[in-house]
Amino acid sequence: MAKKVMTKAKPKKKALRVLFFGVASCAFIVYFFEFIVNVSLDIVNKYKEKTILSQELTSLKEKEQELSLDVEKLKDPEYVARYLREKFLYSKEGEYIIKIPKDE
Repeated sequence: MAKKVMTKAKPKKKALRVLFFGVASCAFIVYFFEFIVNVSLDIVNKYKEKTILSQELTSLKEKEQELSLDVEKLKDPEYVARYLREKFLYSKEGEYIIKIPKDE
């Protein structure tokens, strides 16, 4: 009779073992897919950020070129003198400044 008791306990242990590994496997699969989804979302977000930053870089490079051109212009004393005369209404000797109002 002792053999019958032992044989009944083995299927329960086997069923518990299968249930445990089944639940553990399902948990691992869910975790794995969640990890893949999170990594995919990170990749998409980084790609969007990259496109935004590359557009910003392009605009900053254009502005840098404009500023470099302005620096080169400001190295020319004639340009600086003309700029100051126009901007701040300075004049040379013998010149008259006539300010014409803009039509609106």
